[in-house]
Amino acid sequence: METFYYIVESIESDYANLRRTDIQSDDLKLVARALLPAEIMEGTRLKYEFMQYSIIND
Repeated sequence: METFYYIVESIESDYANLRRTDIQSDDLKLVARALLPAEIMEGTRLKYEFMQYSIIND
């Protein structure tokens, strides 16, 4: 199973725009907030692994 890394670029109502950070990409991925951790805000870094998003804490 692959692991992907994202940052929350913006939050719009029930959706969040995520940008991949593990590769060079300007594309945004629109994801329903119900699939994301409740604590997210703009700038939150996320890891997607095993079909789940989790917050990356430094």
